[in-house]
Amino acid sequence: MSFAKWIGASVGWSFGGPIGAIIGLALGSLIDGSSSKTNRYTRSKAPTQSGDFEVSLLILSSLVIKADGKQDQRELDFVRRQFVQMYGKDRANHAFRLFKEINKQSNISLRQVCLQIQQMMDHASRLQLLHFLFGIAKSDGHVAVSEVFVIERIANYLRINHRDYESIKAMFYSASNNAYKILELEKGATPQDIKKAYRRMAKKYHPDKVQHLGPEHQKGAEEKFRKVQEAYEQLQKEVGF
Repeated sequence: MSFAKWIGASVGWSFGGPIGAIIGLALGSLIDGSSSKTNRYTRSKAPTQSGDFEVSLLILSSLVIKADGKQDQRELDFVRRQFVQMYGKDRANHAFRLFKEINKQSNISLRQVCLQIQQMMDHASRLQLLHFLFGIAKSDGHVAVSEVFVIERIANYLRINHRDYESIKAMFYSASNNAYKILELEKGATPQDIKKAYRRMAKKYHPDKVQHLGPEHQKGAEEKFRKVQEAYEQLQKEVGF
């Protein structure tokens, strides 16, 4: 599949609004005449497609990577590896070409991009975006304060509540209370509280929640689900039930 057909076939609502403008500018450097063509699209209420999620990842990943004032090759390699795992080599190559063009843009409005995503993307998919962004930040072995600041701003703009944000954030840190945070609990929770929280979080992070995005996004969802299971098993041992 050619680059033009790939982007046209896989993207729905993200062809409109501020995201459409960003993609149009990026495509203008890759495909003759594509910028003006892209700008004719308008945002619709079509369901989130795999390509919409993909484009959102590309733009937000670029903003997180540049948050600490430098672009670490390990972070770029992480993005590429993740796209190869999710989409296969050919589609990942297309995506990374687009990512490099997006990465050159210096005037992207984080707020406007996130507001479009929040309006058009379901909650479970937005949680999956956040999980991926923390993975990028951690890929160089250290999550910089500036990266956490940007990811927290993204979470706020995406209307991801503080408990959900802390739950996903805790999956990328090693601390004594992480299991509680992943399950959205306070220390001292009773076995009954822990069991109830586990059932709630397992439902919230179940991979089926993002099945509409296609099988390529199941792995990330499975990672979140596994972290919930590991947190529950850890608290079972600590509390003794």
